[in-house]
Parts: sequence; C-alpha cells; structure tokens
Amino acid sequence: MGTGEGAVRLRPPRNAPARRAAGWWRARWLLLTAAPVAVLGVLGALITPARFWLLLPAAVLAAVGLLCAALLPVWWFRTHRWEVTGDAVYVRTGVFLRKWRIAPMSRIQTVDTVRGPLEQLFGLATVTVTTASAKGAVRIAGLAHETAAELAGQLTRLTRNTPGDAT
Repeated sequence: MGTGEGAVRLRPPRNAPARRAAGWWRARWLLLTAAPVAVLGVLGALITPARFWLLLPAAVLAAVGLLCAALLPVWWFRTHRWEVTGDAVYVRTGVFLRKWRIAPMSRIQTVDTVRGPLEQLFGLATVTVTTASAKGAVRIAGLAHETAAELAGQLTRLTRNTPGDAT
C-alpha cells in the first residue's frame, strides 16, 4: 500500500468490547465445558467398573474449564479491540496469535448484525463486515446491542458514500 492520501495503515484500534462481553465469553466457556463433564459424570455413575476412569477426566476437565472461564475472558477483554474510521474498519483479536484485520470502506459488501440466544441474554451483538477478501468476513464481537445497531447504520452510510476501489 502506498503512503499517499487515503491509504489505510495498520494501527491499534481504540474501542474495547462491552464490559459484559467478559460474562458472555465466560458463559460460553462454561457451557462448552459442562456438556462433556455431564456426560462423563453420568457415565461414571452408571458404569461401576469404569467409574474412576470416567470421573477422573470429568473432574480434570471441570477444573480446567473453571480456570479458563475465570482467566481467559479477562485476557480476551484486554486484547480485543475495534474501531471504524472514514477509511476502514480495524479489528484486533487473539491472545497468543494476534490477528489484525482491516476492511477498507471501498471493499465492504455487506454489514450484518447477529444476536444469538446467549448474546441476547447478555444484551450483546456481533457485527459482521463482509468484504471481497479471501480471508473472510471481519467480525466485531461482544458489542452492546445498541452499539452494534449504531455501528451497522454508520457502516452502511459510510460505504454508500465511499466510491469503489479501482484496484
């Protein structure tokens, strides 16, 4: 990319997810962990000869799940960032492997707002910005649903007023 006027540059996005996103991530982690722990626990209760070999992994999985549910959402909240400027949508995600995505306004094709059942419970939404990129859509997760609706409207207005990319 050039350094001329209108060039999009990699820079740290300014906005964090909504504070309650940590609770949403925690609930997702606990639900993901609870299913196999419950299956192992029921099987351990029903199959006496294998009880130890079923309940031991259930206990380990439960402990790891609780530890991850306590620590990871806090870490994710500190690392996930997003921002929209007149030129592009910037998103940074990842804990171990940092992923920076930039969607220039001229390349945006659609903007979607999604609210799954758990997101609705926490009053959150995810904005998905689809571009012509082979890497797929840019997702901004953990937004307050009001913020997501405003952002979708803002992106729609910005992309409508942005001329297409000639490259």
